[in-house]
Amino acid sequence: MLHRVIHGQANNPPLLIVHGLFGSGRNWSVIAKRLSDMRQVFAVDLRNHGQSPWSDHHRYIDMAEDLAEVITAHGAPMDVLGHSMGGKAAMTLALTRPELVRRLIVADIAPVAYGHDQTQHIKTMRAVDLTQIKKRADATAQLARDIDDPILQSFFTQSLDIANGRWRLNLDALERDMPEILEFPEFNTTFSNLTLFLSGANSNYVAQTHRPIIKRLFHNSKFAKIPNTGHWLHAEAPRQFEASVRAFLTMTFA
Repeated sequence: MLHRVIHGQANNPPLLIVHGLFGSGRNWSVIAKRLSDMRQVFAVDLRNHGQSPWSDHHRYIDMAEDLAEVITAHGAPMDVLGHSMGGKAAMTLALTRPELVRRLIVADIAPVAYGHDQTQHIKTMRAVDLTQIKKRADATAQLARDIDDPILQSFFTQSLDIANGRWRLNLDALERDMPEILEFPEFNTTFSNLTLFLSGANSNYVAQTHRPIIKRLFHNSKFAKIPNTGHWLHAEAPRQFEASVRAFLTMTFA
């Protein structure tokens, strides 16, 4: 079973939050706590991330099965919010187990293959001398040699287990299955419940050219953008992101 942190009361409708590559549920703790006034929020760590079990495989079908196990154990369908890789896992869940998903929010990702490789970040993390890390700032300083973006530096250090001198990431499995992570499975099924594709206005992850395949797989999909944000829209504009999620989860559509 995936590791998860639960925020909010059990009498609220459940919301499952699924993080992206190299992340964890911890990255979403602020937004999860804010949304817990209206939802019981389950912030999970995907396999090979955070405090969840490691596996030799990191494919979307496997990740979707993990998410289905969490929802089934809860005993009721959930609203599901997924970002980036987590958005692809959430879409796979909706297309394979639609009865488990009520409303779906896909943050800055489309059901398509991408050409940008992420293995350079694995190399950067492996290059960190963990024996010299006494505090998070030490890791940030080493990461800064290869990563200019302070948001990314902070993001990666949240997956660092300083006490035990290790990454809370199965870097070997993630590197081996990186081609699978960049792809998206082929589906003949569709998901008919309400779906929001919420993107950063400055991001190119969800392009106009992706709309036909999105509409084919997710018949009842809506689109929105958060101004002045990129791929990390939830970190760059957390209040606007939260407001968009709230609006979608409570709005009545004709």
